[in-house]
Amino acid sequence: MKLLELIKDLDFECVQGSTDIDITTLVYDSRKVENGSVFVCISGAVRDGHDFAKDVVKAGAKALIVEKNVDVPDDVTVIKVADTRLGLAVSSAAYFGNPANELTTIGITGTKGKTTSTYMVRSILEESGIKTGLIGTIESIIGDEVIPSANTTPESYVVQQYFRKMVDAGCKCVVMEVSSQALMLNRVGGFVFDYGIFTNLEPDHIGPNEHKDLDDYIHCKSLLFRQCKQGIFNADDSHLEKILEGHTCKVETYGFSENADIKASDVHLMDKGGTLGVAYHMSGLMDMDVEIDIPGKFSVYNSMTAISICRHFGVKKEVILDSLSKVRVKGRVEIIPVSPKFTIMIDYAHNAMSLNSLLTTLKEYSPKRLVCLFGCGGNRSRERRFEMGEVSSKLADFTIVTSDNPRNEEPQAIIDDIVTGVKKADGKFITIIDRADAIRYAIENAKEGDVIVLAGKGHEDYQEIKGKKYHMDERELVADVVKDGNFIR
Repeated sequence: MKLLELIKDLDFECVQGSTDIDITTLVYDSRKVENGSVFVCISGAVRDGHDFAKDVVKAGAKALIVEKNVDVPDDVTVIKVADTRLGLAVSSAAYFGNPANELTTIGITGTKGKTTSTYMVRSILEESGIKTGLIGTIESIIGDEVIPSANTTPESYVVQQYFRKMVDAGCKCVVMEVSSQALMLNRVGGFVFDYGIFTNLEPDHIGPNEHKDLDDYIHCKSLLFRQCKQGIFNADDSHLEKILEGHTCKVETYGFSENADIKASDVHLMDKGGTLGVAYHMSGLMDMDVEIDIPGKFSVYNSMTAISICRHFGVKKEVILDSLSKVRVKGRVEIIPVSPKFTIMIDYAHNAMSLNSLLTTLKEYSPKRLVCLFGCGGNRSRERRFEMGEVSSKLADFTIVTSDNPRNEEPQAIIDDIVTGVKKADGKFITIIDRADAIRYAIENAKEGDVIVLAGKGHEDYQEIKGKKYHMDERELVADVVKDGNFIR
């Protein structure tokens, strides 16, 4: 491949050398440089790729894409751009042959609902015969290949690599979660989404290593709608006006609002004995009754997100309804069938905001008791522990405080912090340091009509202790208790 072909869509200056050279690989990790590579110097939070300029040249790099001045031999081509992260995104798209042009691309952004909505979309499209790839928080799915995720949205090179693999695997469509960080860092640069979706926005991801303030967070989310053809928006979100600032896409809305293009009404909760769900009527651009075996009003929004998207693919109502009745998302209000006399679920709620939302939703089902089992991560904010403890104590009838990922802290010290928060309210509680023992206790002491939430781990299948990850899947822990049978059936 010629260097010029790789960078032709970039706004660049050739500082030295020639663009008419053959290159072998595109690399942004200095350890992967080989003879003939193009190395992109990324200015990261921890390391600056420009510092490795001389090292990668010694390793065989023939060209560098930079945003700062570097001192390298004259026979090395140096391409200067304003932003090397955008440079990586655009050149990665070219490197993999612009695979997004061969896919219908769907990007979903928002504080909550991204993960569940992506799985709902994929389920509906797959059942309608449209082979669909997925990139998200839990995993990426490419045909029969499932790849565990490290980030909600991977680096731009990986995004384009996955797109190419999806095309090669026969996918016609891809649905992906798009985080505010990904938009801020140009991880989804280099192509235009066919559909961009906004689920909702709440204050989150604000801090020294993420977004400086709420306005910055909102701005980054809004960038997706300057990079998509059709925008689909939650009409009920209070931040919608700011999200729409500067948009260049067509606009369509969904929600409970009278002005929404697709409107939900007549919502009612369902308790089927061991399974909680929700049903509602949809009107406007789509007219039908919808029923989902996932609890809560947020499930109405998530399903409306999916339906609003799949409507554009001409999917039949029967296919949509059948897909939604079967879809389950690992670790997202994931109900584990144990007994018709009580409900047990696993959820990723791992901060006060998400736990408050989850428990408030479940209280609407009027359980005999709402039982919340959770811990907090080590080497993280102590404030989170106090907050989660207080939320659980206020909303749950009974709290079981246990371990999450203690990392390099002592589990008991974390539990003590949580209990400080628990005692700020008047909920009953118990502490059980071992999570497996805590889950066993919750099930073996369940009462008829209970709703039991195992919060915090969600899709994770490990526990991190002293720098090492140990296998621990809550589904297996529940299965072990069920096998022993010491609980009401």
